[in-house]
Amino acid sequence: MSGRLVDDAMWLAGMVMIGAILCFLLTPIAVTVIMAFDSRAYLGPLPPPSLSLRWFEQFFSDDYFLRGLSTSIKLAALAVAISTAVGLATAFVVERTEFAGKQLLISLFLSPLLVPPVVTGFALLLFLSHLGLINGFTRLLCGHIIITVPYTIRATLTGLGGIDRALTEAALSLGANERAAFWDVTFPLARTSIVSGAIFAFAVSMDDVAVSIMLTDATTYTLPVALISSMRANFDLSIAAASVMLMLVTLGLIVALEKSVGLNKAIGQGVFRS
Repeated sequence: MSGRLVDDAMWLAGMVMIGAILCFLLTPIAVTVIMAFDSRAYLGPLPPPSLSLRWFEQFFSDDYFLRGLSTSIKLAALAVAISTAVGLATAFVVERTEFAGKQLLISLFLSPLLVPPVVTGFALLLFLSHLGLINGFTRLLCGHIIITVPYTIRATLTGLGGIDRALTEAALSLGANERAAFWDVTFPLARTSIVSGAIFAFAVSMDDVAVSIMLTDATTYTLPVALISSMRANFDLSIAAASVMLMLVTLGLIVALEKSVGLNKAIGQGVFRS
């Protein structure tokens, strides 16, 4: 009987801990959402006396924020397109080729995930400045490719690793060339992993601050950098409205990932099973 009581107490303690962790994670998000709809012209105690869309309207009427949003979307789209192509080509060659130092090469490709983003941004700033590259968008693009390509390589490697090579060999034996076998057999089977890598890469690019703040210039900056600059200069609740929109973008990406790939497959299993 005492053992049953201990089990029940441990279960209750576990549920309390889970609830506390959820509250810790969700409370800042809930506060931000409430502040974004606050009708007051100042930051006051919660809850607000009334709700309004004034801060969303102010965000969309602010050229500074809109320029940052436009840059973020263009940058994320272009960086993801390049990193997905690079990740697919790299993962295919690495997966289908055996050579000495293969695991070391894979670790090198994934190293941006381990290096602090501030270090990556600062090192890239020095390197690009040494090359004489001063265009803000180009510098940002280089930085975002570096931080997003590990996600596309890792996801694509996972997908290719679950494909039976006998399927490709069967296509070749039936008269297909290497290119046809790749596009007709390998690519469709690895497509879910490629899509999941691209979605993760887009989310990382849209939310990045540490690398972007090192590579931005006076006229080219991302939305997160614009938010930080605005907080330092003139804090108002349009920042909360922008944060809510960034959260909605992330939520939309999660829904797209669930609909197109499935979160369990993308995050957990992640490979094709024959």
